[in-house]
Amino acid sequence: MFRDVPRLELMAASPGAQKLIKGIRTSPTSAIRMDRTQKHHGRLAIPAKEGKLVSMGGFGVKFKISGDETNRAFSIVEHAVQPRTLVPPHLHHDTDEYSYVVEGQFGARIGDEILLAGPGDYILKPRGIPHTFWNPTDKVARLVEIISPAGFEKFFAEAGELFTQGPPEVERVGALAAKYNTTLGWNEWVSELTKKYKLKLFG
Repeated sequence: MFRDVPRLELMAASPGAQKLIKGIRTSPTSAIRMDRTQKHHGRLAIPAKEGKLVSMGGFGVKFKISGDETNRAFSIVEHAVQPRTLVPPHLHHDTDEYSYVVEGQFGARIGDEILLAGPGDYILKPRGIPHTFWNPTDKVARLVEIISPAGFEKFFAEAGELFTQGPPEVERVGALAAKYNTTLGWNEWVSELTKKYKLKLFG
């Protein structure tokens, strides 16, 4: 069973093997870290001002981190929402969203729950639950949106193109949302929320 042990000992004692072993023992971990960094071809820092901007009628989108940079684990966009603007109620079938409020206030309805969030607060919008959010104030409000897994950020890119030609028909926006496994609807929420909080639907 241990018949080959002497042969292995001889091999390990050879000058070439000893040199290799010594090199492994003395290699600094910083060299390993540097090698990993060199193999990463994406960005390692995103300046505050960087990112393509699109406008969707009172609802802005700034693209910060794409799914291509995270192996589709997540993407990040920033939203600037104009005063008294409501985002159409919708439901993501395969996407979770996590919103971090940076400036101003946001109201949100997630299922049957209505909440208000301010700077530093998070809003969780799980897949499979209809939701909407709005700016209930008279100043621009801003939030960071984490989309997991990535993919829905591409809806914003295409929808932005639609809005360059003026406010598109709701049916066109709905068809585009369906392409990204998202359903628009819950119109009764729109009439209720716009009246209660003095809002207007984006667009």
